[in-house]
Amino acid sequence: MSEKLLVRRAAVLGAGVMGAQIAAHLTNAGVDTVLFDLPAKDGDPNGVVNKAIAGLAKLNPAPLADKTLARRIVAANYETGLDLLDGCDLVIEAIAEKMEWKQDLYRKVAPHIADHAVLASNTSGLGINKLADVLPEALRPRFCGVHFFNPPRYMHLAELIPAKATDPAVLANLETFLTTTLGKGVVIARDTPNFIGNRIGVFSMLAAMHHTEQFKLGFDTVDALTGPAIGRPKSATYRTADVVGLDTMVHVIKTMADTLPDDPWHKYFKAPKWLAGLVEKGALGAKNGAGVYTKKGKDILVLDLKAQDYRPSNPELDSEVAALLKERDPAKKFAALRASDHPQAKFLWSCFRDTFHYSAYHLKDIAETAREVDFAMRWGYGWSVGPFETWQAAGWKQVADWIAEDIVAGEAMSNAELPDWVFDGREAVHSNAGSYSPARDAMVPRSSNPVYARQRFPDALLGEKASQGRTVFENDGVRMWADEGDEIAVVSLKTKMHTVNDHVLDGLQEAVRIAERDFRGLVIWQPKEPFSAGADLAGALGLLQAGDVKGFEAMVENFQRTSMAIKYSLVPVVAAVRGLALGGGCEFQMHSARTVLGLESYIGLVEAGVGLLPAGGGLKELAVRASDAAGANGDVFAELKTVFETVAMAKVSTSAVEAKNLQLARKDDVVVFNGFELLHVAKAQARALAECGYRPPLPARGIRVAGDVGIATFKMLLVNMLEGYFISQHDYEIATRIATVLCGGEVDRHSVVDEEWLLKLERQHFVELAQMPKTQERIAHMLKTGKPLRN
Repeated sequence: MSEKLLVRRAAVLGAGVMGAQIAAHLTNAGVDTVLFDLPAKDGDPNGVVNKAIAGLAKLNPAPLADKTLARRIVAANYETGLDLLDGCDLVIEAIAEKMEWKQDLYRKVAPHIADHAVLASNTSGLGINKLADVLPEALRPRFCGVHFFNPPRYMHLAELIPAKATDPAVLANLETFLTTTLGKGVVIARDTPNFIGNRIGVFSMLAAMHHTEQFKLGFDTVDALTGPAIGRPKSATYRTADVVGLDTMVHVIKTMADTLPDDPWHKYFKAPKWLAGLVEKGALGAKNGAGVYTKKGKDILVLDLKAQDYRPSNPELDSEVAALLKERDPAKKFAALRASDHPQAKFLWSCFRDTFHYSAYHLKDIAETAREVDFAMRWGYGWSVGPFETWQAAGWKQVADWIAEDIVAGEAMSNAELPDWVFDGREAVHSNAGSYSPARDAMVPRSSNPVYARQRFPDALLGEKASQGRTVFENDGVRMWADEGDEIAVVSLKTKMHTVNDHVLDGLQEAVRIAERDFRGLVIWQPKEPFSAGADLAGALGLLQAGDVKGFEAMVENFQRTSMAIKYSLVPVVAAVRGLALGGGCEFQMHSARTVLGLESYIGLVEAGVGLLPAGGGLKELAVRASDAAGANGDVFAELKTVFETVAMAKVSTSAVEAKNLQLARKDDVVVFNGFELLHVAKAQARALAECGYRPPLPARGIRVAGDVGIATFKMLLVNMLEGYFISQHDYEIATRIATVLCGGEVDRHSVVDEEWLLKLERQHFVELAQMPKTQERIAHMLKTGKPLRN
């Protein structure tokens, strides 16, 4: 077995919802992918797959990082296309959850799978060892489960499930591929029904359903209790069931009942009567518009079991319970939840207690350590903290005693005793030393797989803390730091949402100066998303409302000075972007020597949405790039069409790939799929540039611009939009000024200007727009509601 899984080509068997989206994400990652399904009954034998590929473009959220990638997926069928498997290094089976169907398919494809290739099943809960029974002996060491969560592009979790015969080297190689190439958080699970994520996740939903009935709460109230209020996704419990599909929920619950006959909680593994009733009536949730919730016009209605009908959704979160949930000290919060007589508080304590109980009881069977369980719930179900972390934060021993008391009192869902390890003088299951393993009765450190050396700051569990490096410089806006002996420094913003204010601007300029003097490169990186939500609008509005136009203009000039310091730094400045990079955040990365983009980078020059235009050098930089692209004799205006539309419509990319298409990122900027590897790659890029004898670009002096002819042409487009009521008069004003700056002002077509000319134009039009009442209304509205105002 080679030390590395080299995946030049992959195949996905099954073009259903999951199979097609797994194929899409492999293609996002640059893996040549063949998608298989049954031959169509009529016409093109690949008709089923071609239809699935066409459907990818219609899905929301988008499985493809760029819709044009759909053309790269190769369509095939099991009758005429099996020869295509010969050249595949990885084959992922993703057909329906029926053991006999999967095994029949394995018998059919096994002779065509290459001697070195890995076969993996995307089953969400069927037995991996049983699936392996039908495989030839030679293939069994290269077979395992790899369970992606839906939607595969966005959900970080991939469960990796070895069979008894799986070669450990195959597993380690696949873990490396999943982590770096596909950007996944890998959790190794044992071969037990539903593995880890769905085993704990579905149980927690069943517990919530049981206690909903026990405490006579409305479905919408339970969703208000089990969503962001406790660090869970907005879809909470019942909205999640609707999104997953109520028929799917019933199927998963039945699978648990059939495959876990000896589970002490087995009597709860049945769909509540109301759930079975909805499925029987064909109300399956979001997929057909009615489930626990439905819509009537713009109103959201929720099922009322007493009335046997839908009523307007009005979640009644008790103010006392809401206040209790805001308590920051987990120990105080849980003590108050348990002590309260309020049904909503009793409901929450009961749900937490039973999920803790279930997780602890089954930990030894389903996972090596508590780490796998917590990451599975975080990465697969969107919980901000896992069940063991929550328990530990609330006081391990105290909560364990409470659970034990409730078991004895008959209040817990099961009378199964907590395992002995829970009480072994334990205060924690997570620490810097590792996470607790019941099988080894020890704290086990994280995986030693070399792929994790790429994660300087891995996703931390409670009790873990990575070294923060040596502080080189710090002010109120930024912290500049470096690891001991490292020649590449890092600077991170300290403001909320990493917005840009004067402290940030001054701090970045100082960081560049220090990097030039003491380091070989500088990386702008944030420990958490976003990269930057742009300028501090509140501070800007304050200056305007105080009538301090000079102060406002000075702030804009300082912004431009910072961008230019980044661009002309004598050492390479690399921007490491993930999440939002809006306005000034986008402009900083535009001026960097290189940008390393996380796939999920949402980049945009969005100032038009608040009645302004980009003035941190963004429009100047786009004009420079247009001039460079047009060359000495080309048409500069033609190079500006895409970027004008991008900026005037305040477009935000839906991926790093689209950011390149919108020309907000450069073609040679690097895309990284795992956000936890972003810093590693950015530092490597800065190091590589330094090794090449980096010099900043020469000052851009001979910039050819589109001039008055370009402005007039853009204006014609805008007049048509204005007359067609597609834009408002103020939109027209903003867009005209954007066109004016991009085209270099009212000068002759193909005049030559320099950067300072363009920067001055940016400042002039930015300051003039900022003083307009309609722009100030837009800024105020954005600050108040978080949404743009059309006026």
